[in-house]
Amino acid sequence: MPNEGLRLIRQGLSERQQRQLVRAILAIAKSAPFFKPTMPRTGKPFSVEMTNAGSLGWVSDKGGYRYQPHHPETGLAWPPMPKLLLDIWRQHADYPYLPEACLINSYRDKARMGSHQDRDEEDFEAPVLSVSLGDDAVFHVGGTRRSDQKSRMMLKSGDIIVLGGASRLAYHGIDRLLPGSSTLLPDGGRINLTLRRVTKPVRG
Repeated sequence: MPNEGLRLIRQGLSERQQRQLVRAILAIAKSAPFFKPTMPRTGKPFSVEMTNAGSLGWVSDKGGYRYQPHHPETGLAWPPMPKLLLDIWRQHADYPYLPEACLINSYRDKARMGSHQDRDEEDFEAPVLSVSLGDDAVFHVGGTRRSDQKSRMMLKSGDIIVLGGASRLAYHGIDRLLPGSSTLLPDGGRINLTLRRVTKPVRG
């Protein structure tokens, strides 16, 4: 169990900050609408909907998992990240360079996220930072092998998780939601914001 480098910041965001982020995400979704990604080999759709903010956005389709600078359906550049998210990164990431991608996942009802590693980035020295908004969710995290033992914890609205160090490549995912456990989002459900540095910074 890769405890080293994994940090859970309970209620890292105040209710006011959570509402501020929700407004920002709804504005982002107007110019970069949520879309349903698909698995590269099978074409099976994810159970979550996604969009992105930042200079790069993560997508998945028959072309594979990758980062790209534009929305796969509109062809437009992703909207910039909200300042509040950059401030959260500065406060908790313990990394000198800003993130380039904010993946925005929208969970509804029985949506989940299978166990996976975040390894499509060039720079594993940068942590992965995630912010939970809306309904509670059961989160699991294990080791760097899919077969490693996993532990589970409940993520609530306003919680922040940082995967860095020995936990940077830990397998993790969302088992299930607890629908109706939060009234933060206008239509219910859960939004997860995942901040990542994608490219290696030029150090000099």
